[in-house]
Amino acid sequence: MLAIPPGDVRESLIVALDVPSVDEARTLVAALGEEAVFYKIGFQLVLAGGLDLARELIADGRKVFLDMKMLDIDNTVAKGVESAVRLGVQMLTIHAYPGAMKAAVEAARGSEICLLGVTVLTSMDDGDLRAAGYAASAAELVERRAEQARELGMGGIVCSPLEAALARRILGPGLAVVTPGVRPAGGDKGDQKRVMTPAQAMDAGASHIVVGRPITAAADPAAAARAIVGEIGPRA
Repeated sequence: MLAIPPGDVRESLIVALDVPSVDEARTLVAALGEEAVFYKIGFQLVLAGGLDLARELIADGRKVFLDMKMLDIDNTVAKGVESAVRLGVQMLTIHAYPGAMKAAVEAARGSEICLLGVTVLTSMDDGDLRAAGYAASAAELVERRAEQARELGMGGIVCSPLEAALARRILGPGLAVVTPGVRPAGGDKGDQKRVMTPAQAMDAGASHIVVGRPITAAADPAAAARAIVGEIGPRA
């Protein structure tokens, strides 16, 4: 079993296993070796058998961020959280609607799971929010949802790195600020609209960064992960 020393900077990097099959995910994990210790499993991989992979990673001493973005009636959210707790994942995402967050917190009470409120997707900008019927800007919506997440007892939030400093001011030092939309300098933004480099995101207040294609599509994923961990380094 992989042993992760306390305070290991590798824990700040969450590698997104956004691939179509468990076999591809296993190949990536093997290629990364000990350069990565924390993995995100989302809808794509869950629907291809990714929960079995989550169990394997946890049994091997690695950490799992289950990115399900739960939003449903309160009872359904609560039952989903209970299942995630039994699975043993370290992080689980809930859409940052007050009712869903409240139900999730109550269902997770007494466990060590870190519940994360998803504020605004990093693929969305202010124009996308207006088109979806929101009057608030991305920053205003992140602020409101971060305050609600703190008040309801969530473990932290997910936001773009552009709002990481704002989120950190609201949440204080103890809660998680997880930022997708992180790209190494010069990297392709892909479908992300609100991005920063790894070091910029961490300096802005992120506790964890989520990186997918710059690592998983690299010719040498281990070297790519190592370079990002080296860039974020131990933070002051």
